[in-house]
Amino acid sequence: MSRGRLIWRKSLNAVMLTLTGVAAFSVVSLLFLILGYFIWNGGRSLNWAFFTQLPKPVGESGGGMANAIVGSLKLLLLAALIGLPVGLIAGVYLAEFGGKAFSFVIRYTTDLLNGVPSIVIGIFAYSLAVLPVKHFSTLAGGFALGMMVVPITVRATEEFLRAVPGSLREAAMALGASKWRTIATVVLPAASGGIITGMLLSLARVAGETAPLLFTALGNQYWSPGWSQPTSALPMMIYQYAISPYDDWHRQAWAAGLVLLSLVLLANLGCRLVLSGRGATRSN
Repeated sequence: MSRGRLIWRKSLNAVMLTLTGVAAFSVVSLLFLILGYFIWNGGRSLNWAFFTQLPKPVGESGGGMANAIVGSLKLLLLAALIGLPVGLIAGVYLAEFGGKAFSFVIRYTTDLLNGVPSIVIGIFAYSLAVLPVKHFSTLAGGFALGMMVVPITVRATEEFLRAVPGSLREAAMALGASKWRTIATVVLPAASGGIITGMLLSLARVAGETAPLLFTALGNQYWSPGWSQPTSALPMMIYQYAISPYDDWHRQAWAAGLVLLSLVLLANLGCRLVLSGRGATRSN
């Protein structure tokens, strides 16, 4: 290789490394900028009352969003119970039993559902879970979020199951295990870290959705007993408080945004820990 060509390749390599470094730094800086902005504007309103008290009436300062926090947790629990099992079973079918034509239809439908705007999901859930019973409810909101959890879980389950080496399946079946026993005792445990990660990411994805809840859960300024009453959630409270003309509500909206962002970051951190722990177990 000539000296001029060697210099050109080293120069090009240095330029590309610099560009990738600048791009990575820009992404990380943007994340920290958003987080810092939320901490600066919302950190001052975070106190014990914010997590334990109900919203105050208009004109009174203070109060909290305890009802919205509990409501968000209830909605995510319902979304997990509705969406995760369906997504897991569908992903197992696609990876282990699916053929060509029918599997293609399911994958295409799943990708299409994943790209449907959340407000359309909200309208669909409204027509199925709200109109027949003539009232909004926590169940309707959980149903809407559960529909959004399904496609992400399906694709994550399928991809991680396909990443399991075929030799593990062959070894289990050579020992006399049936197809379902092989999947349940060998394949799923081998891919459990990635599947759990996909599930957590799907819940983190829907945790900040507002549009579907406006059509289904509606919102509530008080505690929502049971599952058949309208309930509040952090995204809805952020929307309502952010567009209000009251400064105290604006501060609480920033605080609620900080709490919601922290929950999403914790979910992503949990995914990293699950994957790293799984990798450490395999290496040992």
